[in-house]
Amino acid sequence: MLPAPVAERLKLRADLVADGPPAVIADSFEDVSVLFADLVQFTRLSPSMGPERLVAVLNEIFADFDNIADRRGLEKIKTIGDAYMGAAGLPVPAADHAVQAAHMALDMIASLDRFNQRSGYGLQLRVGIHSGPVVAGVIGRRKFIYDLWGDTVNIASRMESQGVIGRVQITDATRGRLAEPFLFEERGLITARGIGDVRTWLLAGRTTDAPA
Repeated sequence: MLPAPVAERLKLRADLVADGPPAVIADSFEDVSVLFADLVQFTRLSPSMGPERLVAVLNEIFADFDNIADRRGLEKIKTIGDAYMGAAGLPVPAADHAVQAAHMALDMIASLDRFNQRSGYGLQLRVGIHSGPVVAGVIGRRKFIYDLWGDTVNIASRMESQGVIGRVQITDATRGRLAEPFLFEERGLITARGIGDVRTWLLAGRTTDAPA
């Protein structure tokens, strides 16, 4: 699963099928927004499901998240168990990357609510976003993965894991890139594991006249 521009670059690299090690495909991005979302306590629910039902549930939820990512302009990076990772502002830079990520986060919460109404489940989502620089590149030789590295990724992950169930937690860096039509609640400083104190906000929603 690779972004289309990156896949095109790979097609041009004859060294990927050569005997020697392939050349590195990597880029630095000065300003992107990274989003992590996690289905809270899904692992506690999964033992009560058969394997086909478990995969069907995750597939339905994540397929809708993929559609949201396409609509909002994010790049899906990967899923990790019952967690979802995306990024805005790469591989094609976008000035409104934080706006894109914020819209996606709120759309994901609404999407899961609709899933619960259809299915009778009571699943909840915890979402975190941080904005800043990353390194992005392709790992692998036969099975490729496009991944991200850097403090921005780590902080975004902490915003999710130390966030609030059912809410979207963002850093001050992301908050500074957002204005109308978003609504905010200041959460204050939290001590992010391995990072230190981070000033955070909860993305409370959109104004009523916000575009869909």
